[in-house]
Amino acid sequence: MKGGGGGGVYSGKRRWRGLVIAVLGLVFLSMLVPLLFLLGLHNGFHSPGSEQQSSPSIGLGGYGTKIIIRDASNLSEGDRSNHVDDLVKQFAPTLSKDILKNISHPAENETKSPSAMHDNEEKKGFSVTPHDDLQSLPIENNPKAGASVQIIDYAKGGVDQSGKSCELKFGSYCLWREQHREDMKDSMVKRLKDNLFVARAYYPSIAKLPSQDKLSREMRQNIQEVERVLSESTTDADLPPQIGKKLQRMQAAIARAKSFHVDCNNVDKKLRQIYDLTEDEANFHMRQSVFLYQLVVQTMPKSLHCLSMRLTVEYFRSTFDDTEASLADKYIDRALQHYVIFSTNVLASSVVINSTVMHAKESGKLVFHVLTDEENYFAMKLWFFRNTYKEATIQVLNMERLDLNNQKLQFSLPVEFRVSRSIDAQSRTEYLSTFSHLHYRLPEIFQNLEKVVVLDDDVVVQQDLSALWNLNMEGKVNAAVQFCSVKLSLLKSYLGENSFNKNSCAWMSGLNVIDLVKWRELDLTETYQKFVKEVSTQEAQNEAVALHASLRTFQDLIYPLDGSWALSGLGHDYNVDVYPIRNAAVLHYNGKMKPWLELGIPKYKGYWKNFVNRDDQFLTDCNWNS
Repeated sequence: MKGGGGGGVYSGKRRWRGLVIAVLGLVFLSMLVPLLFLLGLHNGFHSPGSEQQSSPSIGLGGYGTKIIIRDASNLSEGDRSNHVDDLVKQFAPTLSKDILKNISHPAENETKSPSAMHDNEEKKGFSVTPHDDLQSLPIENNPKAGASVQIIDYAKGGVDQSGKSCELKFGSYCLWREQHREDMKDSMVKRLKDNLFVARAYYPSIAKLPSQDKLSREMRQNIQEVERVLSESTTDADLPPQIGKKLQRMQAAIARAKSFHVDCNNVDKKLRQIYDLTEDEANFHMRQSVFLYQLVVQTMPKSLHCLSMRLTVEYFRSTFDDTEASLADKYIDRALQHYVIFSTNVLASSVVINSTVMHAKESGKLVFHVLTDEENYFAMKLWFFRNTYKEATIQVLNMERLDLNNQKLQFSLPVEFRVSRSIDAQSRTEYLSTFSHLHYRLPEIFQNLEKVVVLDDDVVVQQDLSALWNLNMEGKVNAAVQFCSVKLSLLKSYLGENSFNKNSCAWMSGLNVIDLVKWRELDLTETYQKFVKEVSTQEAQNEAVALHASLRTFQDLIYPLDGSWALSGLGHDYNVDVYPIRNAAVLHYNGKMKPWLELGIPKYKGYWKNFVNRDDQFLTDCNWNS
């Protein structure tokens, strides 16, 4: 019995040991399987889409663009070289092509199927992923997620997928830039820069190879030589005679470097650094170009400044009879046709008057009141004293010397607002001009008059305007051409939500018939000042105050003129048809590209220059004709 009992105990212990061994084996296998996956031994069991899912994503630049790069750890030596070549082609930055050019066009950004995206990734090594962070674009709502992100060439008028374009950010600069784009010059300098970027990317990896000391020294020498040449030359004409051979030597060294096994991460990192630096440089030059454009359009040309200064000096040198007293009766004669022009530009106001008089049936009935500031007052006085315009009468008023109820006036010109909008994936920029603060003192300035026609100094008159004086305004105060391409609903950020009819059209200054009698009855000056105070308490910008107060003051008081009376857009739109131009009574050069500026649109300048007195000695002395 003892023997039998001892055999049972021994058998139980053996079974227990076997169970322990089995448990330990399972534990070991459970640890071994994850270890095998961590060591990458599962690569033989890839699913078709696993490569894309495991690819690392790297954010580049400030555009929110995300680029997927293939894992190069499992590529053969030849595949690694091809992979690096693809990266070099995609990231080698040149200002003329890769940075200042649309990287992705709308037609290329259409939604693709997953299989197509995967195939594209296999071929090119990267793909653009959906992203919805486009804070750099000046729009109310960012594009929805799922739309491909693109780097937009705003300078060329590039358009993103939501239809937003360069014009939304920079306005008419983009139109001007597209019209004046020049062909690429200095191609050799650009080729040197491109190859220098690639050589710098490969050099750190080649320098780490002990067996390639000779190639490393050759690449370093090529890089130093090209850097020295580029530091002394900015154009092809400045390059030394033997630069072609130096470029060939660098290209040969780069080709040899590509044939060796290199660390892709180092090359990628270097190219990424170069890309970021060049992108920053391109953005800097873009903003600098926009700033210089704005500076040019807001600065008086040298010839016009010379004209104003010469006229002012000559005014104090000359002695001439003052005819103000003899013309005083005409200035307040209600039977005559009175035109009011706000201007600080001698030549521009002269063109307005000359074009109006030349097309008038009875020039003797025309009286022009030119309102200007103290700086340009004496130049204006002498110019209109020296130049006569048939039988028309011209009065020049210094608004800063005029006292109205013991109040000093501050001169201000009509205000222009840029309105950019997107319709059917097409961006459109318009310039809406409206009255300034000084316009609302017209009833006080001309207390004896009942009606005036207000003209901006950037218009050209092509027909007789006498019909405007027989206009039945049906109790309205301001007869103006309505600008129905800009609804007031687009200006809700300026006007508020409930202060206007959203379907109403904006109205334009430039050509306005003002009923001063009705104005005084409704006391619109007081109404305007009330709106100004109301908006000013909300800490709004001065321009927003003027727009808000002007549109609300004349709400339901605008008599719409027929569109043929005035044609606007000649100061920013390159696509105005010739037929409307020829048939319009008044051409309005609203926008940044005024006809007296070098940046003015050339095909519209002729309509304005036809009314410039080119024979005037002061214009010749100031080289305006040249």
